[in-house]
Amino acid sequence: MSRWLGGALAAELAADPTIERVIGVDTVPPSPAVLRRLGRTEFVRADIRNPLIGKVIAAASVDTVVHMNISSTPAGSGGRTPMKELNVIGTMQLLAACQAAPSVQRFVLKSTSAVYGASSRDPAVFTEKMHARQVPSGGFAKDSVDIEGYVRSFGRRRPDVDIAVLRFTNFIGPRIDSLLTGFLRMPVVPTALGYDARVQLLHEDDALSVLTRATTGDFVGTVNVGGEGTLLLSQAIRRLGRVEVPIPTPALGSVGRISRRFGFVDYSPEQMRFLNFGRVVDTTVLRTDFGFTPRYSTTEALADYATTVPPVVSPGLVESTSSRLRAALGRVGDTAAAVGERLRPAPPAPGLRAVQDA
Repeated sequence: MSRWLGGALAAELAADPTIERVIGVDTVPPSPAVLRRLGRTEFVRADIRNPLIGKVIAAASVDTVVHMNISSTPAGSGGRTPMKELNVIGTMQLLAACQAAPSVQRFVLKSTSAVYGASSRDPAVFTEKMHARQVPSGGFAKDSVDIEGYVRSFGRRRPDVDIAVLRFTNFIGPRIDSLLTGFLRMPVVPTALGYDARVQLLHEDDALSVLTRATTGDFVGTVNVGGEGTLLLSQAIRRLGRVEVPIPTPALGSVGRISRRFGFVDYSPEQMRFLNFGRVVDTTVLRTDFGFTPRYSTTEALADYATTVPPVVSPGLVESTSSRLRAALGRVGDTAAAVGERLRPAPPAPGLRAVQDA
């Protein structure tokens, strides 16, 4: 709960008078900005990898557990090994504590659409019943697949516990700090030459609303959570006034390592595959069964984020330059077509065609 989304959720729950008690757990204390809005939330400094978490749940007779402590970047966890321990081992310890606590009645998992992977074989849109065409081989996506598997096993052992799995698309907004916001904040944005991924975004306010509803509601099952519509990665970069630099795919790995070393942005190989192929999910279940329609579309969420990111290059200048370039290419195409028409051999005379046919 020391990060923005966890602290915001705790504050929302603490403001609900029907909720008797709210306990937030993290290994580091919240920042002063987060503390000011937590209200009556009780903070417990603990690590979910430690069996102590079981004592916290049992002593407070916790009935609802929201698992949000899943790291998406190795640097934020101290490296890939600590990241895997936090994600996978931490989840196993938390589920073991929940299994041993009779008071637990509901479990909410903040998962990710990264479980669907990213490859050239992907369908246009993923539904909740689909699986990855190319199973993630490592990193955050692989951890998320394992975590969902452990949660399903927990559900079989504790069928009396209601479980909601929320597969979020990429977060974006003025206050939240995510991998994608860090990537799009770079003045020069490296992209894969020859690729233009489709991107589906979710505004931070909509993410908070979904988590609150999932915690206090009665939805059971898995739901994709994302804003309406998509953008191409190149469109998002232009609208933020960034400079796109297409790089051959084999060189992107080196760029990623340099970026991590100098602390610009920490994106891993599976996240670079997402930047190649993109990913779009179907949100019918979100609107019908879950009962929530995001306030922001993908385009509107990006526009709200853009208000906090000073452009490197004016988006108007980028758009006008692109328009002039498209017009110039169109004129070149028209000229080539006209030249081709003039060089096309004339059809034979009718009499000659009759002789040839004969």
